[in-house]
Amino acid sequence: MPRFHCPVPLVIGTELELPAAAARHVQVLRLQPGGVITLFNGEGGEHSATILRMGRSDVAVRVDSHQPRECEPARRVHLAMGMPANDRMDWLVEKATELGVASLQPLHTAHSVLRLSGERATKKQAHWQAVATAACEQCGGNRVPSVLPVAELAAWLKSTPSTDPAAPVLRCVLSLAEGSQPLATVLASQPANAPVVFLSGPEGGLSPSEDAAARSAGFVPVTLGPRVLRAETAALAALVLAAH
Repeated sequence: MPRFHCPVPLVIGTELELPAAAARHVQVLRLQPGGVITLFNGEGGEHSATILRMGRSDVAVRVDSHQPRECEPARRVHLAMGMPANDRMDWLVEKATELGVASLQPLHTAHSVLRLSGERATKKQAHWQAVATAACEQCGGNRVPSVLPVAELAAWLKSTPSTDPAAPVLRCVLSLAEGSQPLATVLASQPANAPVVFLSGPEGGLSPSEDAAARSAGFVPVTLGPRVLRAETAALAALVLAAH
């Protein structure tokens, strides 16, 4: 059944017009009145709806029922990464969404090739958010991850709050520093549902000073093993270990 993100209140028995993006998608698929679709708004579960009317640019539906289905990982994982170049960031956002990431923080780092600012950064953020939404529609997820505004690593580290004893958050950085522990070992010492923030560098990794700054900010240095992974592969490997 076709699935569409519909970020508006969904109440059983009500009729509504789909948001523009969802309406265009319904029209592209050439669905017809009487057809049944699935809607989700990120507030939990998903809704079954019937198409009532197809206009030139609008689609009206009736919300018929709610299914409290969730398929999110028990552990919320937040990825902060130095942005990989070219189209790899699009691919990373898509695959991370499929794997259940809670949020993504694109970062400028010393070794970053991709540099964004001003309107270009805003447009890229909106584009990546759309990629995440489409990935959620495809994979069956009901919670669209937030793609946060592009930030400088140093400023982001300063703004990241310290761990709250009442709600501990494990913060890890992919590091070459002496004493780095396997990520799986670090995760095994934490409650299965404890949230994780994972920091990873771009091509070339974090610089030594950035690595040291992350550790000074309370990030635990971790490793994913002896192999050299691409930036986007490392982020996804960490996500899989932490979330699943």
